Amino acid sequence: MTRTVTGEVRLRIPGVLRDLAGGAGELRVAVDEAGVPLDQLLSALSDSWPELVRRLRDETGALRRHVNLFVDGEDARRGSGLQTVVMPGAVVHVLPSVAGG
Repeated sequence: MTRTVTGEVRLRIPGVLRDLAGGAGELRVAVDEAGVPLDQLLSALSDSWPELVRRLRDETGALRRHVNLFVDGEDARRGSGLQTVVMPGAVVHVLPSVAGG
């Protein structure tokens, strides 16, 4: 699949977390051509959406156990975690874990 370099990353927010993103289902974050690690992407979001980022990361900065991030459909935990490089034009899905019985 060909991806257009747009200079931004789209972060898809699930319904359960949208109130922490001003009701938005998607946030856009500007990135340079070389991309940025997920860690920096989340840090950039913390200026505008600190409560959202606190729900994604714990007090040490690690991704919370119940949160999964997928970069263009690939689970970041199975790759480089928060060091996964996110390129312009990428789509990052935030998916909270679902528990059931």
